[in-house]
Amino acid sequence: MVLFQIRLKNKQHLWILLPKSCENIIVVLHPMKVAGFTFVRNALQYDYPVVQAICSILPICDYFVVAVGKSEDATLELVRSIGDPKIHIIETEWDDSLREGGRVLALETDKAFQAIPPEYDWCFYIQGDECVHENALPSLRASMERWLNDPQTEGLLFDYRHFYGSYDFIGRSRRWYRREIRIVRNDNRIFSYRDAQGFRKGNGAKLRVRRVHEYIHHYGWVRHPGVQQQKQLHFKKMYLSDEDALNHVGTYVNFPYDGSEPLERFDGTHPAVMLPRIEAQNWHFQSDPTKVRWPLKDRISNWIEKWTGWRPGEYRNYVLLK
Repeated sequence: MVLFQIRLKNKQHLWILLPKSCENIIVVLHPMKVAGFTFVRNALQYDYPVVQAICSILPICDYFVVAVGKSEDATLELVRSIGDPKIHIIETEWDDSLREGGRVLALETDKAFQAIPPEYDWCFYIQGDECVHENALPSLRASMERWLNDPQTEGLLFDYRHFYGSYDFIGRSRRWYRREIRIVRNDNRIFSYRDAQGFRKGNGAKLRVRRVHEYIHHYGWVRHPGVQQQKQLHFKKMYLSDEDALNHVGTYVNFPYDGSEPLERFDGTHPAVMLPRIEAQNWHFQSDPTKVRWPLKDRISNWIEKWTGWRPGEYRNYVLLK
């Protein structure tokens, strides 16, 4: 006798015991299905590359939910203009009174996540200022296939490149998170955590994840300095009172991209969907940010990480499986 395990569409498993002589039985299983999801509001006003974000992962998604918040600009029309039948828009209204810890961002993420039909196996989350390189898509699809039937694996963990001030430089200080979850199971126990940086499940347990060794390109700190200043003020109001947000951000006309952030030059390639935007950049640093001297504690942390792979004090919103 031979024991077969069949994964059904409702994600349950059916075990069948058959004699070895049953050579002509054909079992047809449904292929893996992937849904993408994101949320956005006022994308034009604050210059979010949300179209590029969606299009960067759309080729490996079978379905895509975009939660479009009621906006002061033509964000809804912008998302509709993508014109792909896989995209399904839900219109939402943000609760701007939820300022503690940026909670409204997680709630909007959950609205998109919960709108994904149950037949999809994996859910690929992308924020409106993130992109994935097209060269990574085959590897990501293969990783989802590899871990599809492993119940221990609840999500997939990405490395990050945080571009700062320019498409030519990456932030290297310890304020940038190195890794985060961007693919999760289609499991109604999973929810967006805190201000939508990652995910947890049930009563707040961390997800068990596999690292995929692919990058999210984060462009949240690359805008014209005037737009970046307005975006920062708007963003801080999701956490603070209007007065405190203004005190935190200041009254600059242009965000001070002054090269004081420890950076390194990026010598790789950007996702193809971002190239027209990159070619249109019309501002520059006034100094060489690669010459900024690191604080002593960061230099020590860098040395430890270089020789051990461990980053002291790093926040990890996940349990990494080997």
